[in-house]
Amino acid sequence: MVVGDVNSTIACALVTSKIALPKGKPRPLVAHVESGLRSFDRGMPEEVNRVVTDHLSDLLFVTEESGLRNLEQEGIPRERVFLVGNTMIDSLLASKDKADTSTVLDRLHLRNGNNGALQAKPYALLTLHRPANVDDPAIFKEILEGLGELAATHPIVFPAHPRTQKQIQQYGLESHFQSGAPGSNGQASPRNGILLVDPQGYLDFLCLMKHARLVVTDSGGIQEETTCLGVPCVTVRENTERPVTITTGTNVLAGVRKEGILLAIRQQLRQNSNNPSPYLWDGQAAGRIVEILLRQLTLQRAEEVVTRPMPVAALREAKA
Repeated sequence: MVVGDVNSTIACALVTSKIALPKGKPRPLVAHVESGLRSFDRGMPEEVNRVVTDHLSDLLFVTEESGLRNLEQEGIPRERVFLVGNTMIDSLLASKDKADTSTVLDRLHLRNGNNGALQAKPYALLTLHRPANVDDPAIFKEILEGLGELAATHPIVFPAHPRTQKQIQQYGLESHFQSGAPGSNGQASPRNGILLVDPQGYLDFLCLMKHARLVVTDSGGIQEETTCLGVPCVTVRENTERPVTITTGTNVLAGVRKEGILLAIRQQLRQNSNNPSPYLWDGQAAGRIVEILLRQLTLQRAEEVVTRPMPVAALREAKA
């Protein structure tokens, strides 16, 4: 079983598809979780991984209906494809309440009051990691300038990957950021601007995402999670492999130019989404996958029994 679109996903699928076993032994099945997603941009390394993995897979587990259409258009037999929902949303729904036990809002001075009820001050959350965005200094700077208006009115929390932090230093972009927790230095309220912080653990990040006024990202998964949480999202990319986040969710594509980002942020700050979650994003995707795997393995074993050569002694006994 392989998940998503990272390099290890395609590596495992390729090795399994070529594995050499003794004669008569069936090749292991390849099951791909999160199949069928397409940005139609082969310049994205993840897109290549997605396409090749799907065509190597025997069982394809799809998160949204666009995946069914994509796989059909690529000629993958329908009996190998299953719409099951989204396992990442399973994790989110299982952890959503527990995330409120995180102290991250206190550490960043973003919590209102201390009466037991979690009320966050207005802030935005930012993630950037795609090479197309952070490896090109002109595009990186354009994105940061597009955030200028938002940064003037809100604290923007930016958990930055060490690689992204290195690019910021290399390109001389430090002036776009602040250091130290918002609300520190004796201030009673969080400071506006983009606050660089280290990468956060899952529950801390989920807490930040859940209570944000707005999320700006280039991540595919965060587009899905904000849709489930009902948090307005601006995606700084030209395309998305998760169109359901736009058609039924909270997400808008802004591109990577300053003007588009400014307009998208203004639009999303006016939004208060009450959209229902996409079909089958109900926290039960993993259970559906297990049921299908058990059914498929039962069928495979039945076929093995039917096609397995009968031992010579048993064959003579049967003839007698």
